[in-house]
Amino acid sequence: MPYVEMPKLSDTMTEGTLVKWRKAIGDKISVGDVLAEVETDKAVMELEAFDEGTLKEIYVPDGGKALVGANLALLLGAGEAAPTKDAKPAAAKPAVTPTTGSEKPTATPGEAKAPVAASSGGRVKASPLAKKIATAKGLDLSAIRGSGPGGRIVARDIESQPGGTAARSVAPTISAAPAGKGDRRIALTGMRKIIAERLLASKTQIPHFYLNIEIDAGELLKLRAQTNAHFEQLGLGKLTINDFILKAVAMAAARVPRVNASFAGDAVIEYGDVHLSVAVAVEDGLVTPVIRQAQTKSLREISDTVKDLASRARNKKLKPEEYQGGTLTVSNLGSYGIESFSAVINPPQAMILAIGAIVKKPVVNANDEVVVGQRMAIGLSADHRVVDGAVGAQYLAELRQLLENPVWMLF
Repeated sequence: MPYVEMPKLSDTMTEGTLVKWRKAIGDKISVGDVLAEVETDKAVMELEAFDEGTLKEIYVPDGGKALVGANLALLLGAGEAAPTKDAKPAAAKPAVTPTTGSEKPTATPGEAKAPVAASSGGRVKASPLAKKIATAKGLDLSAIRGSGPGGRIVARDIESQPGGTAARSVAPTISAAPAGKGDRRIALTGMRKIIAERLLASKTQIPHFYLNIEIDAGELLKLRAQTNAHFEQLGLGKLTINDFILKAVAMAAARVPRVNASFAGDAVIEYGDVHLSVAVAVEDGLVTPVIRQAQTKSLREISDTVKDLASRARNKKLKPEEYQGGTLTVSNLGSYGIESFSAVINPPQAMILAIGAIVKKPVVNANDEVVVGQRMAIGLSADHRVVDGAVGAQYLAELRQLLENPVWMLF
């Protein structure tokens, strides 16, 4: 008698919104069928069936919210009967909080079941996130006992294995002043909650230090203008300044790999590929989709990839693997007119770059003459457990060389 639970579809998800059911009560369900669409803190994703049977009951209607692990529906196999009305709710189940619709949750099963073997008929039952974490950790799913419905392996089962994620520390609470007349109280979205939790953890648990440089962007502007003029003749889309910056960031990280790393408690993990996270502002907050192996991509490939990821991020169409697993981040507020700023590290990464607007200002040239220059400020925030000041400076020197001689990025 498998219950369909709210899955943990991303490493930061604690609650989801049941956007729309794709199946109705009475429908026959096969393994892999799409049951519903679920909105996480970052995207709208499809909820697939892990068991076959008949959809007997739906507990959370379209638009309703539920915590991860809460029962969403009941799926009955051949010969199985629905639980009696006086069945007691499972003690370990989080509360369900539907926001729309008239359907109400019905009785949930009685006593919480002990974990059982996750393998059934040769098939290992595991949630998508559990599979992803297991792959990343190199764990054999068949050797793990699942605590989910029907023995299904869920993320917590993988994280509890040796080397799993350490328990999160409890953040201190600071209360806001009570709202008064004319004030508005705006409920936090799932995304805003996650942003609050992760950035608080970053600023309180990661020892930040900051380095800042200002580069001459004159050659970068010239090359971009020349390249786009050529592309226009060929009927190709234009490159942005940000495309050049992302290319330079990835190339410089490949040359100074210590910045492309994470702190892992008893070791530093230095990554072989540069998986570049790009901060994208969306309606509810911020998403950082990832350009995989950015150090191997051409300017055109980076431009096309980031445009596609940013578009789908704004429409909440990204898949978890498209916004997880980045190894360093770029945040560019130049288009908003911000000249310089310091960014908060995107954990568990060790470095983030803050890119400002290109502005005209008086500068002294090699002949000691005051001339008009095109200048861009770049801020580096780094985890001092991983990156020392000298390493950060070496990285910025490589980045400056590439941006001030952008033609080098073409070869």
